[in-house]
Amino acid sequence: MIDSGFETTSLRMTLLLLVTFQAPAADVDRIMEAVVAITPLRMGKYDRNAYQSADGIERYRPLEGAAAGPETELRRRPGTVEISFELPDDQALAARVAEAIFQAHSYQEPVIRIQPILASRSKGLDDRANPNRWWNTTGDWKKAAPPAKIEANRETLSADGASITAAIVPAADRFQDHRA
Repeated sequence: MIDSGFETTSLRMTLLLLVTFQAPAADVDRIMEAVVAITPLRMGKYDRNAYQSADGIERYRPLEGAAAGPETELRRRPGTVEISFELPDDQALAARVAEAIFQAHSYQEPVIRIQPILASRSKGLDDRANPNRWWNTTGDWKKAAPPAKIEANRETLSADGASITAAIVPAADRFQDHRA
């Protein structure tokens, strides 16, 4: 059983609760609004932190007493996702969140799981120079390559031929125009 965390130079491993639930993708925003009305799901300098899986297929068969009535055939519901997020190790908070998920959910028996975990939390050290961080690469969807890198690409591509330069540079220029 997990009973304590630990620290490294850059992070703390903290005892938290992992909340996971399954729902139709169309219901997720409504359910998550109910959750963040109780707790902001904060992680460092970010809030509303959660993970949503790709669509999957939920399988079940209603039995006697189910709202749908008993059925003989197995149901397969496409478009079901799994959502997970972390909470402080606080049973009263976890109970309020589980109840909010249940009340906002469209299912008679929503799948809600809560389990203890060790989760990382940054110590907030200055790592602006770390070459692997998104702000030092062009990998983040919110940040275009700096103009110097675009110019370098133009020179490299120009050496290969004008048709390649014409095909790539205008797309980069259009991307920059949207940021203005």
